[in-house]
Amino acid sequence: LGIAPTGNIDPERRYPSMFEPIHGSAFDIMGKGLANPVGTFWSVVMLLEHLGEHEAAARVMRAVEHVTSNPALHTGDLGGQATTEQVTRAVCAHIGG
Repeated sequence: LGIAPTGNIDPERRYPSMFEPIHGSAFDIMGKGLANPVGTFWSVVMLLEHLGEHEAAARVMRAVEHVTSNPALHTGDLGGQATTEQVTRAVCAHIGG
């Protein structure tokens, strides 16, 4: 699995663009709270930028940077023990101010 975002963008904006984290399938960890949600949040940043919502994108990015700078909020793939829910709640709390 990975934490990088990707965007499939129609630069002419005739068709919808799609934003998602780059990752594979991990059915073995499904429902266990082990997945790192950071790629999803970074994908949201790309989506917001694409839509021209620069302030909102910056706010989400600051939250991601804040959370990823705290080793206590690293999931197992980054050498930590935080759960998917803990990281998600931390990012959302930081976005909410």
